[in-house]
Amino acid sequence: MIGTKNNGAASQNGAPSQGKRTSGNLRPGSLAFEAQLTLQRLLPRLDAVWEKTKTSERVRHDFEVRLHDHWQSLFELLRELYGQRYDFFYHLEQILITAAEAWAHRSPVLREVDHQRINDPDWFTSEKMVGGALYVDLFSDNLGRLRESIGYFQELGLTYLHLMPLFAVRPGNNDGGYAISNYRSVDPRLGTMEDLRLLADDLREAGICLVLDFVFNHTSDDHQWAQKAQAGELEYQEFYYIYPDRETPDRYEQTLREIFPTVRRGNFTWHDGMQQWVWTTFNSFQWDLNYSNPSVFRAMLEELFFIADTGVDILRLDAVAFIWKQMGTNCENLPKAHTLIQAFNRLASIATPGLLFKSEAIVHPDDVVKYIGHDECQISYNPTLMALLWESLATREVRLLTQSLSHRHQLPENTAWVNYLRCHDDIGWTFDDADASKIGINAYDHRQFLNRFYTGQFQGSFARGIPFQENQATGDMRIAGTMASLAGLELAIEHEDEKGMDEAIGRILLLQGVALSIGGIPLLYLGEEWGMLNDYDFVEDPAKAGDTRWVHRPKMKWEFLEELGDSLGSGPGSLRRRIFRSLQRMITVRKSLPALGGQKMDLVQSGNTHLLTFVRSRDSHRLVVVANFSEQPQSLEGNVLRTAGLGRFFEDAIGGQTYGSSTDLIVAPYQVLWLKRV
Repeated sequence: MIGTKNNGAASQNGAPSQGKRTSGNLRPGSLAFEAQLTLQRLLPRLDAVWEKTKTSERVRHDFEVRLHDHWQSLFELLRELYGQRYDFFYHLEQILITAAEAWAHRSPVLREVDHQRINDPDWFTSEKMVGGALYVDLFSDNLGRLRESIGYFQELGLTYLHLMPLFAVRPGNNDGGYAISNYRSVDPRLGTMEDLRLLADDLREAGICLVLDFVFNHTSDDHQWAQKAQAGELEYQEFYYIYPDRETPDRYEQTLREIFPTVRRGNFTWHDGMQQWVWTTFNSFQWDLNYSNPSVFRAMLEELFFIADTGVDILRLDAVAFIWKQMGTNCENLPKAHTLIQAFNRLASIATPGLLFKSEAIVHPDDVVKYIGHDECQISYNPTLMALLWESLATREVRLLTQSLSHRHQLPENTAWVNYLRCHDDIGWTFDDADASKIGINAYDHRQFLNRFYTGQFQGSFARGIPFQENQATGDMRIAGTMASLAGLELAIEHEDEKGMDEAIGRILLLQGVALSIGGIPLLYLGEEWGMLNDYDFVEDPAKAGDTRWVHRPKMKWEFLEELGDSLGSGPGSLRRRIFRSLQRMITVRKSLPALGGQKMDLVQSGNTHLLTFVRSRDSHRLVVVANFSEQPQSLEGNVLRTAGLGRFFEDAIGGQTYGSSTDLIVAPYQVLWLKRV
């Protein structure tokens, strides 16, 4: 019974897709019957967990209610992944015990958070959600000092803090923290697990959500599982993709692409110690995990629950597109990758129901959205918006941006975009070729233009980015650089060009104004609030010199805080003050505008290709956003404003100025307006 395929049985038998109880709709052979009978047999196995952990009847009851609610869906997902295995029932039992133990060990404080979020499932879509991301060592040296910075985060207005990978990593090159040696130990240079728990407690007290990475596609080559594999333990060699010769790797390579072709060729690495080949999609020291083995799923589930128990609110799922392999495909965005994430989601809904997943899928826009749903990843990075905002700055037009937004921005209920302008990674031009073609743009040529523009090689460019992973053979390239350097501030400071500085700050605040208002969770890569420039000194560190992305990962300069003040005189301090105070004000204003909550956004056809115009609305609240991507003033017809905003007079929530719709609206260069009816 357990190992038989029954594709589509849930819908054929009328079983609810989200695993609701189906006691009145059972018949032998149906999926609902198989799921319920299996649960009936497994439930007594949990008694030992409850007795060992001295779990109260009320806490046990909470778990079992959620287990019944989600069980059928979970059973179907796990059976799709592992139902053909001879030991499926054993792994099903162990997975269930793992979930029960996670709930039993969850602290009363976190259980209370869980209950609050169960009753408020769209809590993360509030206009008050504003995020920041940082590397602990670059921002504050360690977790202890980071706790001392919570007041700074509150002053800026953050309610969401993403700490880049901070768990123990291999020595030397570790891909910026993404080659993890131990998921249960903080990198000793940053602190301890106790430091992390104390930080999580303090952030929660301050009303700030904690976001951590869950690097689950691969481990470091010195992780204990990899070490056991290297020692010849067959059980752990099955945790990875390890082959004695090139026959199977060569068959896979026929349809795989190379992620870092300028660093190394192929997707497999020869290991001298084992005398075997290992699948390593990203770097030779990052071994891909074999999720076709249910032992891997259960082992990583245990790591997920351990991390969740520190008090994390959101887990960023790293490299989601690559987690399932299948011969004859490119091993990216495969259906079972979604099945796998959905199974993790169900188990989190049962054992850690306040926890959210954030997908990291820097792939084609059509594939990005497939990971987003309340049953998979509730929030997701929005790489297409990021890339097209920079594209609009370079072209001074929003044609490609609006073409994409017209059919790519809306998301399912109780989900949200994470809208970022820069991050720890590079900029790849991930727009859809078909979107470009519809407005007469040759996608390949346009990407070449953008690469030249943002590396300063195009005449008249204001940008000072540098290439990342440039491939001379194919012309492929991505862009590294801080937001300020890409927006022209570095060039303007070099030339002591005050007009250029003003324009660069205008571009920065324009992009921030759009990210803060377009719908979703805005995310700052910390340092942006000061307009920090490229850090070219990364080449002096041998562990970083080969990765140009370190140019936009500068160390925080705390002396900038001393420059804050009300005066806006001249000099670098003045520039930093202007950026910080302006951004701080926009964040404060955002939190006061209920129309900016949720995800609903409707484009307005303004007739002006330099203006991005859209309406945000939620309940009875409404806001018109107008953003000028040109260094020249632009006009918006008053009647367009009247019909979009459903009013005659409007106040800019950012600047306070009032505008009427009886005349055309003049939008200053690089200005963004948040217009509410008065």
